[in-house]
Formats: sequence, structure tokens, C-alpha cells
Amino acid sequence: MDATPSMHTTWRTSCTRRIIAGAGVTAALFASVLFPVPARAITTETAATLTETQKKVEETAAAFDEATKNLDSLQEQVAENEARIAELEAKLPAAQERASRAMRELYKHHKGSNTLMSFVLNTKSMDELISGMKYLDQVKDANVGALTELSELQTELEAKKTELKSAKVQAEAERDSAAEALTQAQKLREAAQAQADAEAEAELAALQQASQNMGGGAVATPNNGVVNWDVDQASFVAEWAPRIDAYLAGSPLEGQGATFANAAWKYGVDPRFSPAISNTESSKGRHCFRPHNAWGWGNASWGSWEEAIDAHVSGLARGYGYTISVAGAKKYCPPNWFNWYNNTLSEMNRI
Repeated sequence: MDATPSMHTTWRTSCTRRIIAGAGVTAALFASVLFPVPARAITTETAATLTETQKKVEETAAAFDEATKNLDSLQEQVAENEARIAELEAKLPAAQERASRAMRELYKHHKGSNTLMSFVLNTKSMDELISGMKYLDQVKDANVGALTELSELQTELEAKKTELKSAKVQAEAERDSAAEALTQAQKLREAAQAQADAEAEAELAALQQASQNMGGGAVATPNNGVVNWDVDQASFVAEWAPRIDAYLAGSPLEGQGATFANAAWKYGVDPRFSPAISNTESSKGRHCFRPHNAWGWGNASWGSWEEAIDAHVSGLARGYGYTISVAGAKKYCPPNWFNWYNNTLSEMNRI
């Protein structure tokens, strides 16, 4: 089967809230936009618009991701600085008390011109006089130091507060600006996709008519509304892991429901897609032509089911899209795409 990725994609309309809400936005974006556009279903102009708008979405998503990381980094600094500020504020009362005592001592020391003379006259020896003079100098130095310490602490405290406030306001503005740019790019991408979807719909109708004319069955359309993306990852996995586990029970892939569900969330792919293909290609891993390759995926092999599942779901996102499609079936299994499509879709509906 063809496992070569292509970049024909569409935009899942519910992804906007998911992208704006998350801190790891680039990965979430890349995972959520890959819905296949049939190669012959859209015009060259529409394809060019899709490519251009998709590139813009990826660029703005990367910018948003970077701005969010910068804000997160600043928030960590804020937490560290707040601890320092708390430390400074805890020191202020003691410093203020020392400064108050210093001011009183200095006032008494300089109050009159007789203070020093009285001290000299009352000393009984030269040693006592020298010791006393040293003490007065030390008291004076300590008092001035206490005042200086208070001033420096207050200055540092105010500087920290001003610095943090300014940096955070700027980071939030940059994040909000990037979010708005991403939203606008998404809207343009959705508009382009709406045109592509209309053209693809026309091709599907033609395929269905051609199939009926040749005596074949109808080409069914997947029900994309089955999967709810307006939940967090934990809720998503909690819903789909048991359903996939039930589907895979008794097969070599048994117990890998959470692996499939997490990969589906990570890459924005219908969680039923990869498990269903494993049945079409290898009876759920019973007949693998390469180690842990349950999907007829090129000539690839892996060391574990976890590694294999992640690689396959990622490859589906890149080359085949959010869910099964006629165009994807033609690419995945060209010689027998019609049966491959209907069989795989039937299995998806069982999950």
C-alpha cells in the first residue's frame, strides 16, 4: 500500500477552541487540520488557496505557540520574583525598626555640642577614651548602614514590581496578538476548505452514480459527527479506549485501545480509522507481513505495537487525513479501492 504522505488537507471546524486553549499549540494544530482533499476533486486554484492558507495557519500557530511559551516562562520568573519580594517584605519591618533606632541615636549624638566634651571629661583613662571614640564611630556607621539598607530594600522591591508588571503586560499583549492572527488564518483556511468540500462533494456524487451504473453498491459517506472533539484529552481517551479495546478483543492488538485513542488525539485523526484499517489489512494484526505492521504500511516494521500505532496514525494524518475518504482509499489501495473503502468504513462503524 502507498504510505507516502501528501499535504492535501482540510480544517476541522471545532479545532479553533482546542488550539487556542492549549499551550502545545503547534502539535495540536498539525494534528487537527489533516482532512484529505481528493486529488481530482478540486480545481488547481482551490488547491493553491488551500496550500497558501494552510501555510499561514501553521505560521501563525507557531507564533502563537512561541508567544505562549514566552508567557509561561515569564510566569515562572514571576513566581520566583514573588518569592523574592515576599522575602524583602519580610525584612522591611526589622529594617524599619533598625532605621528608626538609628535616627534616634544620630539625633541624640548630634543634638548638642556638649555631648562629645562630656564624654571626654567623664572618661577615666586614655584607653577608655580611645575605646569610647571607636564605639561612637561604630554606632554611627551602623546607623547609617541601617538607613542605607532600608532604602536599598525599598528600591529593589519597587523595581521588581515595576519590571514584572511591564514584562507581563507586554507578553500578554504578544500572546493575544498571536492568538488573533491564528484565528484570522483559521477563518481563511475554513473558507478555502468550504470551497474544496463543495467540489469534493460533487466528485463523490459522480462516483456514486458511476458505481450504480456499473452495478456496484453505493459509496457510503463516513459519519464524522460520531467523534466529539470538544472535550479534553483525558475525556476523549476515556470514551474511545474502551470502545477500541472491545473491538480488538481476542486479537494481537488487544489492550491497545488507549494507545490508539491517545494517538488519535495527538494527531487529530478519527480514533476508529487506524483500528479499522488493521482489520482490513491484517485481521487486527493476525497476519502481519512485517513485525508489528498491521496496516500494510509500505515496508515498515516496528519494535512494539505502541511505536507502530503512533507511526501509523501520524502517517494517516499526514497523507490520508482526518478520516476515511474515497480519495484516501484510492491512494491506500488503488487496485481494489471500492471494497477497501466500504469494508474499512463498515468496520469503523462497528467501533
